Amino acid sequence: MSEDLQSELERLRAENARLKQAGRGKLAMKVSEKGALSVYGMGRFPVTLYKEQWLRLLAMAEEIKAFIEANQDSLKSKE
Repeated sequence: MSEDLQSELERLRAENARLKQAGRGKLAMKVSEKGALSVYGMGRFPVTLYKEQWLRLLAMAEEIKAFIEANQDSLKSKE
């Protein structure tokens, strides 16, 4: 195995161990290879959006909370 492949394998193993140690329920953030923000810990896969998308979503935080409250009977919880 080439030295580059070996070092990449070690890096990926270390990253995998770090993500596992973060624990279930804890959120972690990472900048993706394409420059987007990925949030880990919400589900099986990360939630990845670009900066502008996160800012638009965060600006709607109160509207989202109100929508959840208004539709509480129809929405399911995953726990």
